[in-house]
Amino acid sequence: MTRSRRRGALFDVDGTLVDNTYLHTVTWWEAFRQSGHTVPMARVHRAIGMGSDQLLDHLLGEDRDRDADDAINAAHAGLYAAYWPRLSPLKGAAELLRACAERGWTVVLASSASSSELTAMRLVIDAEDAIAEVMAADDVDASKPAPDLVNQALERSGALPGDAVFVGDTVWDVQACGRAGVPCLAVLTGGYSRGELHEAGAREVYRGPDEILARLDSSLLGDRAS
Repeated sequence: MTRSRRRGALFDVDGTLVDNTYLHTVTWWEAFRQSGHTVPMARVHRAIGMGSDQLLDHLLGEDRDRDADDAINAAHAGLYAAYWPRLSPLKGAAELLRACAERGWTVVLASSASSSELTAMRLVIDAEDAIAEVMAADDVDASKPAPDLVNQALERSGALPGDAVFVGDTVWDVQACGRAGVPCLAVLTGGYSRGELHEAGAREVYRGPDEILARLDSSLLGDRAS
């Protein structure tokens, strides 16, 4: 049976559609301090984009005493939740999702955030009419940079890797896409440089959602929707 051909526009959320990268940096830093770990904030920032399953191993080491992991995760969740009322979308985020949907793309959010955090961000973005499917870290065994989220988002979109584009803001997004065989379009709003994102394998890099929207016709999203 031939699978019907569809196009998938897959989006990370934290730092890509919502301006919260540095809120996560501060709240993870504080959560580590509360559990007796001193992790420089610059290192924390460079790990944002991973799910907590990957982030703790990356920053604290795989051979650590894991008994405190639940407390660290809970502390981060509580500290970050205090910022939910002040979250704001990045400029052009909702308009970009709608433009993709109007062009026939199946829009899927694929985030390393928890389901509750993702729900809060969806309210902030306010583009439910454009979103077809949503994936959170809770839905897969391993978060980015593992390819699980990208693969599951592909499955939900009904697209094949060559008929999809992933939009993200970190090298972890780009690496996950590389492992899944999906082209990645990156934005600078997560604090990574243009060179780092290209070196990781990003096909195109833009300032933010607003610049993708302004240049949509010449972007990967425009070319593949034509």
